[in-house]
Amino acid sequence: MKEISRRQFITTATLTTGFVLAVQPVFAKVITTDSKGLTAGAVKIPVKDGEIPAYRAVPATGSNFPVVLVIQEIFGVHEHIQDVCRRFAKLGYLAIAPELFVRQGDVSKLSNIDEIRQVVAKVPDAQVLSDLDATVNWAVKSAKGNTKRIGITGFCWGGRITWLYAAHNPQVKAGVAWYGRLVGNASELTPKHPVDIASTLKVPVLGLYGGKDTGIPVDTVEQMRDRLKSSSSKSKIIVYPDAPHAFFADYRPFYREQEAKEGWQKLQAWFKQHGV
Repeated sequence: MKEISRRQFITTATLTTGFVLAVQPVFAKVITTDSKGLTAGAVKIPVKDGEIPAYRAVPATGSNFPVVLVIQEIFGVHEHIQDVCRRFAKLGYLAIAPELFVRQGDVSKLSNIDEIRQVVAKVPDAQVLSDLDATVNWAVKSAKGNTKRIGITGFCWGGRITWLYAAHNPQVKAGVAWYGRLVGNASELTPKHPVDIASTLKVPVLGLYGGKDTGIPVDTVEQMRDRLKSSSSKSKIIVYPDAPHAFFADYRPFYREQEAKEGWQKLQAWFKQHGV
């Protein structure tokens, strides 16, 4: 893709409406949060090579809101991630979820998860970290966000990014990573993984993992725990023994209501404890 065509593409890209094709049919227990009392909807974030779409939800009145970056799964910023933003806004946060692989492709129309993984595999970590820096700048300058109260949370693909961004940006006060991959091979696009930054991490991150997650072996979680012991971050990992991967995703059959609700409460307490 030539630079000019890529710029044109990301500037005209739009946010996903509803749920992506790959997750149909949607699980019956899906949680729907209304936007009453909120300002919620699509926005554009200026980045180095144009603009990327994002979903923003914030209380309709007030200012100087604590900021929460909400990082998507491999399915992009679809209805579930947008709903999570509204849940944060109901708690008094400015929540924003930027579409972080819009340059590599539109996953919303893909029904095959393997095809989606091929798109996501092309996303460089450096691009993601730069886009999140731009999102923080936008939140503070254009959306009444408080630069001294920044948090981050992410799910699956976004859980891994949560660890990495907490290591990248010292402005972040706290993070909560939901079942994000912790280990992997170094590559040009993914030079480091959470286990590689654990010992030098300074930002407190709460990791929420499932003991029956077939994609993230418990031994890798224990490896991460061990590495965190030598950091100054006071990070913590909780493993729910009977929970599978994606246990917070209420629109999927993997959803586990008890663990999801408990994790959500622990997230709120973690953010409050650390000034977000």
